[in-house]
Amino acid sequence: MIKNHLKTAWRTILRQRTNSVIHLSGLAVGMTAAFFIFLWVKNEYSFDRYHPDADRIYRLTSHAKRAGTTSASTPYTWGEGILGQLSDVQAFTRMRPITGVLPSIGNADQLLKEKAAAYVDAHWFAVFHYDFLAGRPQPFRNHPHSLILTASAAIKYMGKIEGAVGKTLLVDGTAYTVQGIITDPPTNSSFHYSVYLPVAARHTDPLWRTRDFQDDFNTYSTYIKLAPGASPDGVVQRVVATAPEHWRESDTLSLRALSDLHFENDLDFTDLRHGNRPMTGVLLLLGVLLLVVACINYVNLTTAKATVRVKEISIKKIVGAERRHLFAQFVMETVLLATIALLIALLLTWAFLPFFNQLTSLSFVLSLADPSLWTLYGGTLLATLVMASIYPALLLSAFRPIAALRGHSFGPVKDSLLRKALVVVQFSISVALIAGTLVIYQQMRFIDRQYDQYDKSQVFSFLFRPSRDLSMEAKRAYFENVRQELLSHSSIADAAVNSGVDVVDMRNEWSGFDWDGRDENKVYPLTFFPIGSTLDGFYQLEVTAGRWFLPDSREDEHNYVLNETAVHQLGIREPVIGQRLSLGSDTVVGRIIGVVADFHYLSVREKIGAVIFGNNPWYANSFSVKSVPGRQAEALTAAAQVFNTHLPDEPFDYQFVSEEFEQVYREDYQAATLIAGFSVLALLVSCLGLYGLAAFSAERRHKEIGIRKVLGATVSGIAGLLSKDFVKSVLVAIAIASPIAYWAMEQWLADFAYRITLSWWVFAVAGLAAIIVALLTVSGQAIRAALANPVDSLRDE
Repeated sequence: MIKNHLKTAWRTILRQRTNSVIHLSGLAVGMTAAFFIFLWVKNEYSFDRYHPDADRIYRLTSHAKRAGTTSASTPYTWGEGILGQLSDVQAFTRMRPITGVLPSIGNADQLLKEKAAAYVDAHWFAVFHYDFLAGRPQPFRNHPHSLILTASAAIKYMGKIEGAVGKTLLVDGTAYTVQGIITDPPTNSSFHYSVYLPVAARHTDPLWRTRDFQDDFNTYSTYIKLAPGASPDGVVQRVVATAPEHWRESDTLSLRALSDLHFENDLDFTDLRHGNRPMTGVLLLLGVLLLVVACINYVNLTTAKATVRVKEISIKKIVGAERRHLFAQFVMETVLLATIALLIALLLTWAFLPFFNQLTSLSFVLSLADPSLWTLYGGTLLATLVMASIYPALLLSAFRPIAALRGHSFGPVKDSLLRKALVVVQFSISVALIAGTLVIYQQMRFIDRQYDQYDKSQVFSFLFRPSRDLSMEAKRAYFENVRQELLSHSSIADAAVNSGVDVVDMRNEWSGFDWDGRDENKVYPLTFFPIGSTLDGFYQLEVTAGRWFLPDSREDEHNYVLNETAVHQLGIREPVIGQRLSLGSDTVVGRIIGVVADFHYLSVREKIGAVIFGNNPWYANSFSVKSVPGRQAEALTAAAQVFNTHLPDEPFDYQFVSEEFEQVYREDYQAATLIAGFSVLALLVSCLGLYGLAAFSAERRHKEIGIRKVLGATVSGIAGLLSKDFVKSVLVAIAIASPIAYWAMEQWLADFAYRITLSWWVFAVAGLAAIIVALLTVSGQAIRAALANPVDSLRDE
C-alpha cells in the first residue's frame, strides 16, 4: 500500500511540474531559513550546558546595598577561607579576566597583545570541561609560570600544535611553559578565552598578592559546584554568615546558575559573552512564522488544485476507496514533497553556512554525526508535515463524489474563502516583518548619529605605558611630547592623551569625590574621565559654562569639568563654576571650572549619568588618534613608528572606535540583519504562493476571460479583474499587521533609554511595499492571461 501511495505521489509531482516547483521552492526556502534561526536559538539557549553537572554549577554574585549595583566578583579569600570549609560545596574555582593592560605574549622575535587571556586558579579545569589535545592540567596546577592555550592560540604564537607542550613563551617578559593545548571553545560557551594563566603567577607580584588577599575587595569571579542535593539558598546563608562583617554591611549575596549567565543583563561589568533573551524569543517566533508562511503556500495551492482532482478522487471513492486510504495517499504526497524539500534545504544550509557564520560572528559546524543536528532537522520536518499535510488530506479525502462532480463546494467552509484568509495571514506576517525591519533600521541609524561628533572609522586608540618611575611633572611633559610627535605626521588630524577608555562604552565608576552639599547617606554613581586636557576638541564636547582645562598647565591639575547631568544629580549649588570638588584624600582643594553638554558615553540603552573630567597626568596610559579621512593606513603606520621609538620592546596594539561600537551594539546589529534578511525571505515565499494562486486563478477562469475579450474587454481591465481580489487580501493584511507591528516595536524600543518615535509612514511604506510586490507577482500572470487568444480558450465549447 505504501509503495503504491509513493508511486502515485511521484506521478502527481511529475504531472504538475509548475505546482511542484512552487511547492518545493517555498518549502525548501522556508525550511532553510527556519533551520538557521533554530540553530542560532538552540545555541543561545544551550550556553554552558555542555559542562558535566552544569545544573549544579553556580557563580557567586554580589549586590551592593546602597548603590543598587550587581557584580560578578567576590573576594578571592573566600575560596579556601569559606567555600573550602562547606560540605555542601563539592568544588570551587576562581577566574579573573585580564582587561585594560593586556599581556604581551610571544617570543623574543615577535610579541603580540592578547585580548582573550584570563587568570584561573588550580581548580578551574576540574570544575569546567575542556578537551585536551595535548598535555594535561596537573602541571598547570603545580607550576606558577604555566600556560594553557587553545588550539588557535597555539598556532598563533607557535605556528603549530604538535610539540607545543613543554615549550616556553614570554608573557610580559617572563618565561612561561606551555602545559596543555585545548580545543577552541564551542559557540555556546561563555568563556571565550584563548590563554589561561595560573593565579599563582599573578601572586608572584607582591602588589597584586596584597590586593587580592584583602577580604573585602571583590576581585574574582567565583564558581562553585554544589554537592548533589545541596540547597543553593542554604549555601548562600552559610557563606554570608561567615563573610566579614564590613562586607555584610555593604553587600548581599546570591547564587546565579551557570545556565542563566548568558542572559543576565544587570551586571555593572562583565567580560563574558552575553545574549539578549527577548531578541532570542523574537527570532524563535520568526523561525516559526517562516515555516507557517511556507506551509500556507502548500495548503493554499493544494486546496486550490483540489477542483482539478475532483474526478480522480470521486472515481476512487465510487470504486471503493475508503477515506483513510485517500488520507494516507495525500499525506504521502506531502511527505514525499517535504522530504525532497528537506534535502534541498540541507544543501542550501551547507552552502550558506559560512555566510551565516560571518553574519553572526560564530563558528557553527554541521556534523552528520551530531544528534542535535538531526533533532533540529527532524523537528523542522515534523512541524512542516503537521502544518502542511493534515488539513489538505482531510479536505481532499472528505469529498462527496456526487456533490463534487456536480460542482458543489466540498467543505464546511468555501475553499476560496479559506485561501483568501491564509493569504491574509501570509502577508500580515510579511508586512509586520517589513515594518519591524524599518523601525530597527531607524533606531540603529539614530544610535549611529549619537556619535557623529567624530567619524568612528577614523579614530583609533592604543595603550602607551612608559616607566613607572616618572614623576608627575615628567609624565605630563613626556606624554605631551609624544602627542606632538603624533601630530607632526600629516596623516594624523588630532591626538589626545587618554586613560584607556573611549566614549563608546566608557565604564569607569568612581567613588571618593566630595563637594559642598553632598548627602553622606546617598550613593552617587559617578563616571570619571581622569585625563581631560585634550579631550574637548577631540570629542567635540560643547562647553556650556566656564571653561575647559588649560593645555600644558599644572593650574588645573586638581580642577574638574562636569557634564550637565552631574551638576543636577550631585546638587551642585549656584554658581556652579568655582564650587569645591575634591577626590579622596587630596590635600589640594579642587574646583569646578566648567560644564559640558551631556553626551553619550554608554550604550543608548542606558541613561546618561553623572560624568566628571579630571586633568591628572598620573592616570595617562593611552592615546586616541584621529586620522585624516582616507588615510587611516598611513596614520596607523605613523602611530606605530612613534610607539616603537619610545617602547621598542612592546607590541603596538590598537583598536578602532568603530570596532568598539560594533561590540557594544553587536547583538542589535545582528538581530537587525537577521530580521531584515528573513523578512525578505518571508515576503519571497509569500509571493511564490501568490504566483501559484494567480496562475491557478487565470487557468480556472480562462473561458471567462475569453468571453470577456470577445465582448470587448481590454487587457488592463482583465488584468485588474484578476488582480483585485489579491490586492484586497493584501490591504486586509496591512490593516491587521500594522497595529500588531506597532505594539511589537514599542515593546522593543522600550529597552532603549534613547529611542526614535514611531511614525505612521513606516507602516505605510511597509504596506506599500507589500502591495507593489503583490501586484508585480500577480500582474505577470494576469497580463499573460489577458493577452491570450480567446479562440484557444473557447475552442472546446
